[in-house]
Amino acid sequence: MKLLLASGNKKKHAEFTRILAPLGLEVVLPASVGGIPDVDEDQPTFAGNAAKKASSAAQAHGMWALADDSGLEVDALGGEPGVKSARYAGEHGADGSNNALLLRNLANVPDERRTARFTCALALARPDGSIALAVEGHAYGRILHGPRGDGDFGYDPLFLFTEPGFAQTGRGFAELAPDEKALVSHRGRASRELAARLRAQPIG
Repeated sequence: MKLLLASGNKKKHAEFTRILAPLGLEVVLPASVGGIPDVDEDQPTFAGNAAKKASSAAQAHGMWALADDSGLEVDALGGEPGVKSARYAGEHGADGSNNALLLRNLANVPDERRTARFTCALALARPDGSIALAVEGHAYGRILHGPRGDGDFGYDPLFLFTEPGFAQTGRGFAELAPDEKALVSHRGRASRELAARLRAQPIG
């Protein structure tokens, strides 16, 4: 069965394909169905934005659709940048500017108060747009005083993974190989939870 991904991100497509293909689901990109409508991500939560995007894509093509919304929440900043993570400094997807603003806002904050978490919300919508399944994944750490590592994107160079009991503990997300990161990342955890729920209750 085909499952429309409400994103043109090929990296996300590859990740969801790897996880969901064993369940008999073919994840397809918007380009393969003629595109999807733009959605104003104006909800106050990651879950709300993911649901809005999944519902819009599903209704546009009358097929099952999957959407995600993710970002960084810093405790000392009251949860910022939160749902505005991708546009924290104003321009969508400007990683350098976003990271620079984050560091400025935390300039006088000591390590013990720089705790943060990455969140990924996934929403699966039925062809009529109603939400069939919603899950979240989290990864906990703290914000470094400067970038470390040269892997991945976004806030990863500033995020030190601190959860105890993992080989990745004490390393920055941008220092991890993709397979290492997938085991502890917010998106990896949310994706595995989605797959587990779908194995228990298949769709279609």
